Amino acid sequence: MPIKVALVEDNIDYRTGTSLVLRHSTQCLMVGTYEKAEDLISEFDEILPDVVLMDIGLPGMNGVEASRQLKNCYPNVQIVILSVFEDDENVFKAICAGASGYLKKPVMPERLVGAVEDAYSGGTPMSPKIARKVLDMFKSFAPTARKDYSLSEREKEVLKLLVDGDDYKIIAEKLFISVHTVRAHIRSIYDKLHVHSKSQAVSKALREQIIHS
Repeated sequence: MPIKVALVEDNIDYRTGTSLVLRHSTQCLMVGTYEKAEDLISEFDEILPDVVLMDIGLPGMNGVEASRQLKNCYPNVQIVILSVFEDDENVFKAICAGASGYLKKPVMPERLVGAVEDAYSGGTPMSPKIARKVLDMFKSFAPTARKDYSLSEREKEVLKLLVDGDDYKIIAEKLFISVHTVRAHIRSIYDKLHVHSKSQAVSKALREQIIHS
């Protein structure tokens, strides 16, 4: 089945071009394009996208707040930020809001489709410079006392592999379990850590030293 994708972008030229790229991809099914995040949120239950491509600088509600609201209501949706902004504040806020990836515009067509597939399969698509920023931000967090979240040994193994950057399929292969089982473990990890996305789980694991990196 193709990956259902929604796009929120206020620049009509970029919105049209991005939509055209995805509509010509056999891996993706465009289910909605929007100028404002509020319009996507109001129609979300009707289209139920798997992946949302979200700009940050939008009229009305910005992309960070929209991402936060969507992840709170629909934890399984994957959100990839497409933005001209790559400063620490915007990147940090987007990741904390639950974004699964962050790409600096402009994005080449092949990279765009690949990012959708990557996010859908549990990966974290990021532009190289932004990925380095994220790593540096995580390293700058002062360690806090390790808390007990009652993770099982298997859940700790899965969380460790998430921190290492492995996607669901690779984790399944390394642990000799099914992708379905991996997803079940990750849902349990999210519940126990009180997070809604891979990026939030990885951030919390590193910040609180839940597992040995």
